[in-house]
Amino acid sequence: MFAFRKPFAAATFNGLQLWGIDYKIVLVVMQILGYATAKGIGIKFISEAQPKDRSKYILIVIGIAEVALLLFGIVPYPYNCFLLFINGLALGLVYGLVFGFLEGRRITDLLGAGICLSFIIASGVVKSIGLWFLDLGITSAWMPAVVGLFFTPLLILFVWMLHVSPPPTQEDERDRKPRTPMTAQDRRNFFISLAPGLILLILIYVLISMLRDIRDNFAVEIWQELGVLTPQILATTETWIGLVVTVLIGSVFLIKSNKAAFGMNLFIIAIGSLLIPIASWLFQSGQLSPVLWMLLIGLGIYLIYVPFNGILFERLIALREEKANVGFLFYTADFIGYIGSVSILLFKNFGHPDWSWLKFYVGFTYFIPLVCMFLLSTLSVYFFRKIH
Repeated sequence: MFAFRKPFAAATFNGLQLWGIDYKIVLVVMQILGYATAKGIGIKFISEAQPKDRSKYILIVIGIAEVALLLFGIVPYPYNCFLLFINGLALGLVYGLVFGFLEGRRITDLLGAGICLSFIIASGVVKSIGLWFLDLGITSAWMPAVVGLFFTPLLILFVWMLHVSPPPTQEDERDRKPRTPMTAQDRRNFFISLAPGLILLILIYVLISMLRDIRDNFAVEIWQELGVLTPQILATTETWIGLVVTVLIGSVFLIKSNKAAFGMNLFIIAIGSLLIPIASWLFQSGQLSPVLWMLLIGLGIYLIYVPFNGILFERLIALREEKANVGFLFYTADFIGYIGSVSILLFKNFGHPDWSWLKFYVGFTYFIPLVCMFLLSTLSVYFFRKIH
């Protein structure tokens, strides 16, 4: 899926503007708005999707995304920006459909860490491949569609593998509760039962989504300013980050107690929140190289970000009596998270257009994690009084 989403970010679109906004920011915002719209739709669509339909839906929405990329290459600037909205609208439904195959199992933590490893690595890999195609002479407008076509055979193979995967066993359902489609009343009941804690969790996710999206969408510009950009650096750094995050978070599946595992996820989020500002301070004081700084910042971001992509909610649902599934909670958080990501990009463009992406990024590596720590301490007290 990332091969149909992220390759365009490998291009810089230097010198282009629309409505007084840097054209790459326009493209990123358009795709994020599509994603945010999909997350709003997904609160209902994903939580109600029947297991037998998931594979079909994955192929349909990614097919729509690739058609949008092909049209992005055909339609001239600046009108092609609207095609990235369609692209994001379609792709925003994929994660929930895929995670539906994984949730409700005794090894969901491990499977969830694996899928998060895939998107951490994939973001760097597909941008590296995008840079490679640009070096071959493919234009910035056509490169995203070419990368998508390049990965289509693998897409079809892996969707088939998901389709034939076995459902959760009786032992899985005993330990993690059955996961069934939710009604509107089910969604309302679950949210109301934990509203204060869920709101604080969502606020943390909104903040870290802002930081993660700056790093993800403008990594090329940041690496250029650091003076170490190569096609390989994006894939290499994200691969190491992904492997470390997967080992740390995936090991939570060894914890059988759902309450203890939920607490461990919060502890991992706290580690990430401390690592980010410490790494930036060491970098600015000359004690860390640019590459090691980017590695540690990325590690901190994903230690916070990854638990929200199903693993944290997986254990919370297993602790509760209300009917629920991960798709509902994740899409609620992601919908608000993408609105935050759009806001921070517009703030940068209109509030501090003279700031480089590196300067802007460094500033937020101090502010956002410290706010996250405050919110985390508050919600930890709430949840451990609420859950038994």
